[in-house]
Order: sequence, then C-alpha cells, then structure tokens
Amino acid sequence: MSETIDSSMNQVKIATLRDISAFQAHVAALSLDFPCDDAIITGTDAPLARSLTAFGKRIGNRFAIQPMEGWDGTTEGRPSEHTIRRWRRFGESGAKLIWGGEAVAVRPDGRANPNQLMINPETLSDLAGLRDALMTAHREAMGSTDDLVIGLQLTHSGRFARPNDKKRMEPRILYRHPILDKRFGLGADYPLLTDGEIHEYIDDIVTGAKRAHDLGFDFVDIKHCHGYLGHEFLSAFTREGAFGGSFENRTRFLREIVAGIEATAPGLGIGVRLSAFDMIPFMPDPVLSSPGKPGPGIPEPLAGMSPYRFGFGVDAQNPTRYDLTEVFELFALFQTLGVGMVNVTAGSPYYNPHIQRPALYPPSDGYRPPEDPLVGVYRQMEVCRLLKEKFPEMPIVGTGYTYLQEFLPNVAQAAVRDGWADFVGLGRMMLSYPELPRDVLTTGTMQKKRLCRTFSDCTTAPRNGLISGCYPLDDYYRKSPERAQLNMIKEAGKIK
Repeated sequence: MSETIDSSMNQVKIATLRDISAFQAHVAALSLDFPCDDAIITGTDAPLARSLTAFGKRIGNRFAIQPMEGWDGTTEGRPSEHTIRRWRRFGESGAKLIWGGEAVAVRPDGRANPNQLMINPETLSDLAGLRDALMTAHREAMGSTDDLVIGLQLTHSGRFARPNDKKRMEPRILYRHPILDKRFGLGADYPLLTDGEIHEYIDDIVTGAKRAHDLGFDFVDIKHCHGYLGHEFLSAFTREGAFGGSFENRTRFLREIVAGIEATAPGLGIGVRLSAFDMIPFMPDPVLSSPGKPGPGIPEPLAGMSPYRFGFGVDAQNPTRYDLTEVFELFALFQTLGVGMVNVTAGSPYYNPHIQRPALYPPSDGYRPPEDPLVGVYRQMEVCRLLKEKFPEMPIVGTGYTYLQEFLPNVAQAAVRDGWADFVGLGRMMLSYPELPRDVLTTGTMQKKRLCRTFSDCTTAPRNGLISGCYPLDDYYRKSPERAQLNMIKEAGKIK
C-alpha cells in the first residue's frame, strides 16, 4: 500500500455510502484493510475515552486537535478575534490533547504568512490569553481541565515562508531541490542558509520553548513536517557541512534544539510532528487538464534525478513509494532524546497534498486526486501502525481521519483499540464541527450536516490571501465578507 494507486475512476463520495456495511464493502473493493467497528462504544471504558499518560500528565481521552495556520492573526503576531474564537472552539471540543493549537513562528522571517502568530516578548500576554480562553471554554464544556494537555507548535516555515506578503514567498532553504526550486522560481544563485544562520534559528526555537514553558504550556512541538524547515533538514542529503549528508548531520538541528530546551526549560515536554514519509512532488496531468479544471495528479518527471535524493522516508529508486528505514532510525533517536510523543503525518500540502491531506476536491493550486482519497487515509494509518508495532512505548498521534466523515468514529475507535495509534488527530474537521469528539464520547453519534466534506475552501482561501475557515458549513465564515471574495476567486478560476 506504499505506492500511489490510480483508482481515480472508482472514487465514491463517502456521503453516498448508506451505512457502515456499505463503507466496509467499499474499502474492501479498494483492497484496503481498515480497522473498523460496527458500533460506537460510550462510557469510561470506551477505547476513545481511556486516558493515557504522556509528558508527565494524564491525558483524559484519545482525541487530539491538530495545529492550524489560520492566516488571521495581526501583523505583529498577535491573535485576532478569529484566532481566539477558534481556540475557544478547540476547548469546547472535548478533546483532551491540544497538539500545538496553532503553528507559531519563532522569528519574523519564519512566518508562513504575515498574519501568523509569533512568540516574542511583545506577544507573550496575548498567547497567555489565548491559552486561558481555551482552558476556560474547556472547563465550561467538560467540567475540569485536570486531564487537559496543551502544547504549542514552534515553527520556521523555511522554503515556504511568506513573512511580508501573503502571495510572495521569501524562502529560506537548505539545499537545491531540482523540482521545487524551479516550481517556485528560485535561481541557481539563490542563497542557502549558512551554518551560522542555522545556529541562530536553533537559539530562537529554544528561546521560544522557554517562553512557552513560562506561559504554562505543557509541551512544545519541534515541527518536522510538511516541507517546512525542520522537515527539510531530514532530506538534506545533498547539503555539505555539519547539517547535511549523513543521518547524524541531518538530525543535528533536532538534537541541538532538544539539548537547548532541556538546559533552559527543564520539565517542559517535547513532541515532534513528523512527516514520516514523503513522495516526489506531484503536478496536474497536463493531458487531462483544462482551464479551471486541473487534471489528476501525476509525479513530476524524474529526468536526471534517479536515485531521488530529495525526500525523507522515500524509496530513492521509486519515489512514489515510502521507505521507513530511516524513519525507524529517527524514532529510535526520539526515544534516546526523551521525546515524549510523535504526531505522525506525511508529505506536504504544497507539493503532494493528496498524500498529506486526502480530499475529493482540490484546492485552487492543486490537482484532482490520482487515487481514491481513502487510499491516502489508509497509507497514513498503515505507516502509523508499523511505527507503533516497532516502538510500542512511544505515544503516537495518527493523522488523516477527516476524510472518513460519517465513519470516522468507527475507524478511530478500532484503530485505538487495536494499537494502530494512541490518539486520533483531527484538523480540518474541527473548523466545521469542533464538538465532534464530545458528541462521539457522550452519545456515540454525530451531527452529519456539520461533517467536513473536504471541499478545500479552508485551503483555497489562504492560498489566495484570505483567512482560513470552513466557508461552506460554519456561519461565522459563510456570512463573512471573505466568503464573497472567495466565491469571486473561485468563479474567476472556475474552481470546481
């Protein structure tokens, strides 16, 4: 299941599957072996309701909220009313693990957009207020925050930084990538980060972690996913010097950050959100594309790039397949370093979104899925299971569940019970239906009209400079001025 499967002619909308039996028959027809329960269990002994201890704290259930990039803070890096509302809804969700809440930049040039939150002396009181708002909402909804664990994701966006203009990248890169450099207009003379600059970034992340600890966050996420800076270190095979080439050098960034945090913020938990595998960048098939309607994704041509040396967790001979050899080595390093939990994701939303975020409808700059999105969900779950089997003592958050829609709790419950993952991470789904964890835990049911159908407006909006939110289902965004702007953008590009 590690290879992209062309099942585009067999894609079925999840909402058309009438019941769990129809879902099970569909995944069987796709030759997928999903864990899936017929009924949802409620009560304190339910698999999704069981507690687990990590970062030295008891986490009250198995739902995790994934970190977001809302594109809706202030240009000074402070939360806006939109950000505060989103964090309150995270608290109301009932999930007991808040993984980062938000991707927070540790320095101005590392922002993914000019409105990304930052952690610096000027924003500390605002971030404290954001955490307090989440905790207050959680206490009101759930009665107690004793078993609530909140982290903060610290980030530098690296190759995908847009610190000053939402539509203009200002990349900070570690090595020449023959596909991505060309795609984003980087010439052969574009500067690489120096080792000295990297040490400055390490110091900034460590300082950010110390500030997060002082604010009361239980852990920080040293982000290594989705093509951002930490993730790019892992694939820096062609970089020379202390931060490239060997596995030891490519993990030096992580190791020095962990050492710095342990020295300056003892007791602070450390997590890593990891793209555990990647694949070659994809592009719309030009033969099957037409104006306003991109074709299905196909791998970029490999001319002159075999073996492929520009991805982590990739089969170098066939980069549409994963290879977990170094991923296992990295997990062993995590254990040695004392990393308390790993949040497993994959790929990048910028160059292979069907790997990272399975969806039936593409964002404005994407391509139609080259496979049934359930294949992408299963691929991420399968890798999570393989890692859990090899490292049973490492708590792991699984990713990719939103596309399951009606059948999310059936698969999530079975996955946790059978040891495929310890926590079920929810991202996009929280924008349309934040109370889903609470409803599943208390009643075993969901409000189907609020389920995310992966229309990708929450991605298309920020790709076009607007704030991110669920425009189809959340009245807060559906009735906003940005909705009209988004509709105009989609109509102009005839995005379907």
